[in-house]
Amino acid sequence: MQKKIGIISGSGLDDPSLFDISQDISMTTPYGEPSSTLREGSIGGVPVVLMARHGRQHTIPPTQVNYRANMWALKEAGCTHVLASTAVGSLREEIERGDLVIPDQFIDFTRSRHLSYFDAFEPGSPVHTAMADPFDASLRAALSLGLKELGYRFHDGGTVVTIEGPRFSTRAESRMFRSWGADIINMSIATEAIMANELGIPYAAVAMSTDYDSWKQDDTVTWEAILEVAHANAEKVLELFRHVIPNLG
Repeated sequence: MQKKIGIISGSGLDDPSLFDISQDISMTTPYGEPSSTLREGSIGGVPVVLMARHGRQHTIPPTQVNYRANMWALKEAGCTHVLASTAVGSLREEIERGDLVIPDQFIDFTRSRHLSYFDAFEPGSPVHTAMADPFDASLRAALSLGLKELGYRFHDGGTVVTIEGPRFSTRAESRMFRSWGADIINMSIATEAIMANELGIPYAAVAMSTDYDSWKQDDTVTWEAILEVAHANAEKVLELFRHVIPNLG
């Protein structure tokens, strides 16, 4: 069976030029409305569906994103695998601004979200989804190989801590996350990975390092600085998806 790839895009990546052809489709779910209409097309002959995580105009804050509806909509659209892009802060000196990271673990530090499709169990049938390795190994390997072939600076593996947002971390929090072994920080990836795993959809993410969060005394994160680096890196991620997806079919 041919794969159909869902793409969840962050800032600067809801780009129609990603597709050979495209059309918009609307979808409702048992969990409410997804963040955006789905943009459907193909890349190198492989069918793809693009969703803007925060809406087409980036109007949805991280906690208000309907992650359950988003992943459900991609599954209902026939997606067999999901790739995500996201901006992240670096918690490590060696992960520089502009570097790309393919995370392999997460720490969930959110507190105000729906974190499961299972609000209730069927009698005698509890569901506890395994989450030891939340990012799909084969998708991660494909992304890493693609980055090597394209010659982009990247880090193969890393732990992402997902915070609630939309505020950034205090210095104390940022240093605590470093002490926990986290390498990068953002506001979405853990929640998406949980939803994907509960639905049985292989999921992987490419993270764009835009800043050093709040742990560096001489470096304070701002949204404007994040956007500047994210927009500069967006073309790298688009090129990565164009390079990798034709080989996934």
